[in-house]
Amino acid sequence: MAAHLIGFVGKDDDGSDIGYFGLEGYYDRQLRGKNGLISSERDASGDRIMIDDAVRIEPENGLSLLLWLDNTIQMTIESHLADGISRYGAKAGSIVIINPRNGGILGMASYPSYDPSYYSNYNDNNFRNPIVATSYEPGSTFKVLIMAKALDSGIVNPDTILEENGPLKISDYTIRTWNDQYHGQITATQVLEYSSNVGMVEIGNKIGKTRLLEAVGQFGLGGLTGIDLQDEFSPSLRNEKDWTSIDLATLTFGQGIAVTPIQMVSAIAAIANEGWLMEPKVVKSIRDQMGNLIDIKPKKVRKVINTTAAKLLTEMMVSAVEKGEAKWAKPKGYRIAGKTGTAQIPVEGHYDENKTIASFVGFAPADDPQFVMLVTLKEPAVSPWGSETAAPLFFSITKDLFLHLGITPADI
Repeated sequence: MAAHLIGFVGKDDDGSDIGYFGLEGYYDRQLRGKNGLISSERDASGDRIMIDDAVRIEPENGLSLLLWLDNTIQMTIESHLADGISRYGAKAGSIVIINPRNGGILGMASYPSYDPSYYSNYNDNNFRNPIVATSYEPGSTFKVLIMAKALDSGIVNPDTILEENGPLKISDYTIRTWNDQYHGQITATQVLEYSSNVGMVEIGNKIGKTRLLEAVGQFGLGGLTGIDLQDEFSPSLRNEKDWTSIDLATLTFGQGIAVTPIQMVSAIAAIANEGWLMEPKVVKSIRDQMGNLIDIKPKKVRKVINTTAAKLLTEMMVSAVEKGEAKWAKPKGYRIAGKTGTAQIPVEGHYDENKTIASFVGFAPADDPQFVMLVTLKEPAVSPWGSETAAPLFFSITKDLFLHLGITPADI
């Protein structure tokens, strides 16, 4: 369980134990402890000189890590992920759950995985944690972050009227809605409900190039989140001068930009946390040899949007769940904020229409978020759409989380 998150203990070049990947790699020095030592003089034949004052250094056990991880949640998401991979015929997938208030990782699972007890039986590619070490294009889930910037800047409000009269021509490209349907005048809230690419491009034009790219950086994209796992990396962002008009247009609906799942779930968690971006952490506290606990305090990174904008956006995300394409899968009686995503996968310099990353990101309960969850599925065979694969998987897990956390409709 939690193989990618924990890592494993292997051997270094000298044959000594060493931690690799995940927590084992990141906290190797703290976990390994120190060997004991007796130092004394010896005679010419190598025998210890007994009258010599030997120096004795006692060995020290390694420190112990106490995690934010919830065993029940971890078991739940691993079971659901395995079922989802089978049901939707996906090649790979991942689920990560974070507490938005403190950044604590409650669960993290990816497929394909491996057994740490028999790591030598697996290919090295299995060891990398896709949630922190690989990137993907987020698709329409990214619309939430662009909308956050528009609300925070006062450029739009939930009822701002936008035009969705047909495809948009930009340079040599045509921007269409995902289903090639158009609704004329729509509100900013309906842009998220319909997941309108055309509406998002108009919002992006209102925001402008500089503030669009500023929003990307504010939400922590383009840099490491600081999570305490060994193999984290971040996709780089191009310079501002290198963004063309079509690049900026597709940015507004999450194509042409790469993120890691931990970056994406942390960014959405900032909306659930009234605009505060938290540093994600797996370890809650460290226990020394004497049993003393050293707490790792939650770290606020920055305020990315104002509280009012965060609350307005939450309501817009609730509406996107209630009226969007995945409304059929939502548990009744609960207010859940969320957004579907479907992004084509770039292959050899172009996008393959038959290969997608389907995703859903959201948090609940919307009025007092206890968790934020991101579900991604790579190349689901039964349907390319996030609303028909990742979303129902998200909601099936959410039902179990409500039961485990004691959240009932009466609590909302």
